[in-house]
Amino acid sequence: MNILFLSELFYPHGGGAELATYLYAKLLSEIGVRVIVVTNKFRGEQNFTKKGNMNIYRLPLFRGSESVKYSILRRLDVLLSSFIRRLVAWADVVYVPRFWFSAVLLAKACKKPVVVHLHDYIPICPLANFFNVIEDTTCNKKGLMCSQKCIYAYERMNSRHSVGVAGSTLINSTFGCFYGRIISLSDVVICVSNAQKNLLLGHGAFSPSKVHVIYNPLPETKENNLEVPSDDFGYFGGPSYLKGFHVLYQAVRSINSGQSKKINVHITNFSNSSMRFLDKLRRVGFIPYGRLNGKLFEEAYKQLKCILVPSIWPETFSYVTVEALLRGRLVIASDIGAIPEVTNGCEGVFLFETGNYNALAESILHVEDLNKEKAVELGLRNSELILKKFNNEKIARSFISLLEKVVD
Repeated sequence: MNILFLSELFYPHGGGAELATYLYAKLLSEIGVRVIVVTNKFRGEQNFTKKGNMNIYRLPLFRGSESVKYSILRRLDVLLSSFIRRLVAWADVVYVPRFWFSAVLLAKACKKPVVVHLHDYIPICPLANFFNVIEDTTCNKKGLMCSQKCIYAYERMNSRHSVGVAGSTLINSTFGCFYGRIISLSDVVICVSNAQKNLLLGHGAFSPSKVHVIYNPLPETKENNLEVPSDDFGYFGGPSYLKGFHVLYQAVRSINSGQSKKINVHITNFSNSSMRFLDKLRRVGFIPYGRLNGKLFEEAYKQLKCILVPSIWPETFSYVTVEALLRGRLVIASDIGAIPEVTNGCEGVFLFETGNYNALAESILHVEDLNKEKAVELGLRNSELILKKFNNEKIARSFISLLEKVVD
């Protein structure tokens, strides 16, 4: 089978969606599927790389500072080039794992089956998160149109310039609503959890027969048992509102202002924060880092007893949670989206009411009281269960079986 991946970003760029795309490409190529990936080229990268049955073409699709979601939509010159058309003709299946949805139209025009893999809520929310920042809760709207007020409030929260806020609001409220219609032209839509699927179907995004659930593959992780007698906690979401950093901040401040022994929380992705803000975080009890990769990330992880996932938006899968379980860590997480589904049965996972910083603080104190032996025991159980639940071989077979049905 020949499968063409059209992904505007490819690991190590991007986040969880791009990691899943890379893992699928790798798994499929290792079992004999011929995979071609077309993605963006960043500075210093080669135009073409090959690894076994996987060929990766990197094209200058957009600049790193551009919005990925819409910059890829206007690159019709690339999409309609003879190079891409040859690849579409070569492919048995065209696979779109992120925002390159204009490729759906080309593939259908060429009478090729299309599989769209959704890692968010883009068909029912142009912001992809399905969260109402005005009401501070999961969106409860009906239909496929998103409130301009909500878009404006979200962009205002995440942008420094009024012109950028206005432009983004306009684009998201116009072009964004068409994404769901384009995706509905695909032959199959893959969701990464039942929680995500139920939200999409509940808001009329697709016909139920078109939507399938396949969990994301497990990432490769090194053996990383607790090597030091540490009670430290870790959080990897940066200063993101949707990732719940404000909830975590309130919880940690309430704990450390009321007891002599302070807890330490290692936090990453704070490289763009001001020194004044970082000093404030340190006084509260946080240990801030920038973006950590490779050995630096591994060294930081070794110090952590528990990973904190205080998200307030309905996470569709949460690779942060899964990786923590794989590494034998305890997890404290919000009871929202797919997190309860992913962690179901794990004794070393402690869920709290989303947005409730007092409940989060109680969970943190409970985990802090666990001795190292108990923490390691629960962590090992987490790891064993997650390996059984998300078996990569089984996931790859499910994916191949779905592709074969589409081709037939």
